[in-house]
Amino acid sequence: METIWLPPIAAFVISFFTSMAGISGAFLLLPLQMSILGFTSPAVSATNLVFNLVAAPAGVYRFWREKRILWPLALLIVAGTTPGVIIGCIVRLSYFPDPKRFKASVGVVLLWISFRLVLDIWKGRGKATPSAQSKEWSARTVEFKMRLLVFEFQGQKYHCKPVGVFALSLVVGLIGGIYGIGGAAIIAPFLAAIYDLPVYTIAGATLMGTLVTSVAGVSFYQLIAPVYQSSGMMVAPNWTMGLSFGVGGMAGTCLGA
Repeated sequence: METIWLPPIAAFVISFFTSMAGISGAFLLLPLQMSILGFTSPAVSATNLVFNLVAAPAGVYRFWREKRILWPLALLIVAGTTPGVIIGCIVRLSYFPDPKRFKASVGVVLLWISFRLVLDIWKGRGKATPSAQSKEWSARTVEFKMRLLVFEFQGQKYHCKPVGVFALSLVVGLIGGIYGIGGAAIIAPFLAAIYDLPVYTIAGATLMGTLVTSVAGVSFYQLIAPVYQSSGMMVAPNWTMGLSFGVGGMAGTCLGA
């Protein structure tokens, strides 16, 4: 009985803090489901994506309302992660159906995310931050071509290579399909570290990518589930659990954004 309130409360706390950087928090909820709730079948990945379907829209809407979604960047992320997540789902069911092997892969992903975040904090020490006196808090696209994306924020110009962002998003989508996350937890640190983009400007784009990627992932897992039904492997998402996490995540994401 005491576990009834665990999913929404845990999701609320996690999403409140992670959504500030454009991350839904799904990468932290999956270990919780496996270790505490004992949910270890491949369906846990699909269920984790259901959480994103409920939690992410509130944050995306708020970013959109405040004009904080850099649409060219969001387009590149979605274009890469969407096909990537489908490939990742296939890899998950083909090579990581065993809980022990999957837990090991989850551990590697968590270690990598932790390493990148710590490294980004270390590199960011002493860097100048945008002036808080400016009233303009939305990024303005200056140039968007195949070779270069340039935008202006707080009087400064930032740039990145679309091909590089797309390639990164494709790889992240693949990892997201295996793990059961939208991939923002991996993309955001890379964009901040490699291209030196302000987190404030990329949060909306990465969260938008998480939402679209999750729609693709959940749809694939749901459609492919009957194929594995005869073998007894649980593949389809647990909608009750996913929605339970999602309700708490929706409130946390909205406030955190």
